[in-house]
Amino acid sequence: MTDAIDTIWFTRCPVPTATGLAYKLGWLDEEFAADGIKVATLQDNRDLGRHHYDHQLPSLIREGGNLLAIAARAQGAPSRLIGLTWIDEAQAILVRPGSGITRPEHLKGKRIALPGWSEKPDAAHVRGSSIARGMSQHGIKGALAYAGLTFDDVTFVEVGQHPREEGDPRAQLQSLWTGLPDLVDGRVDAAYVKGASAIDAAQRLGLEVGIDLDALPDRRWRVNNGTPRPITVHQDLIDNHFDLVVRFLERTLAAAEWAKTNQAQVREVLQGETRAGAEGVARAYSDETLADLHPDLSDERLALFEQQKRFMFVHNLLDRDFDLTDWVDRRPLEAAYARLGERAAVTA
Repeated sequence: MTDAIDTIWFTRCPVPTATGLAYKLGWLDEEFAADGIKVATLQDNRDLGRHHYDHQLPSLIREGGNLLAIAARAQGAPSRLIGLTWIDEAQAILVRPGSGITRPEHLKGKRIALPGWSEKPDAAHVRGSSIARGMSQHGIKGALAYAGLTFDDVTFVEVGQHPREEGDPRAQLQSLWTGLPDLVDGRVDAAYVKGASAIDAAQRLGLEVGIDLDALPDRRWRVNNGTPRPITVHQDLIDNHFDLVVRFLERTLAAAEWAKTNQAQVREVLQGETRAGAEGVARAYSDETLADLHPDLSDERLALFEQQKRFMFVHNLLDRDFDLTDWVDRRPLEAAYARLGERAAVTA
């Protein structure tokens, strides 16, 4: 006999996710209210927040950046990969006005900001927690590869860890991009950023987008922390409460469907989710992006996810390599899509 669950925990990053939409719309609460099960987010619980990194909470479902999810799996976290989304989210290389850097080939010979390693005291989190470093490296690599260049064609300048501003969540998220003050002051020529809050920060600091990575034509040049973005679940939850996982995913899929035709409301929600202003959200997330928040486990997304895992292993962001296929469990998402279709047939 399995233990009853009184709370389903979930966690997501400050980006567009169908999970976050389903929660903000109240659909997750409605789904599980009759079961006496509460749905709660780690973002509202400081004591449990560490599980966003280590995935050791048995009743946790996580839709978040892949750097942390892959690193935790490599360290033996009992998680399963049950879905992947692809959300282009304003990946860009910022420059000073008048720099002349407008295309990837213009990066040749330039000084590029490289955020320092995370200084978290818990050694188990150091590699996976160096999020800005990992994102910057892969973002720059994608731009260089598009132009037929490599890391040997640029000079990385480690920009260290600037103090994070306390109190304002928006300022805290913007301070993830530690190279921006160095870019403003001329110590580097370019810096990678991602997300609506970074676009807000660029405008505030008088910087501009030199290279729009989202415009690169092939997704392999845009693989990064959120592309693809994994949905992972604790092994205990999938083994002992499979139906709860399926129902949670079905409500997430329904929210993704809702987003297709309610994009004005989606953008209102995203101002809170991304900790950005209306202009930053509008510039960061296209209508096409917000119309496709659906998770899948297609061969294409799994291959792109494998590309990210290999990058992490090569660049010392992973403790060890592992077989991606052993991590994947297709059953919950397949059952959720079937359940969504059944619900649609009943209401048709």
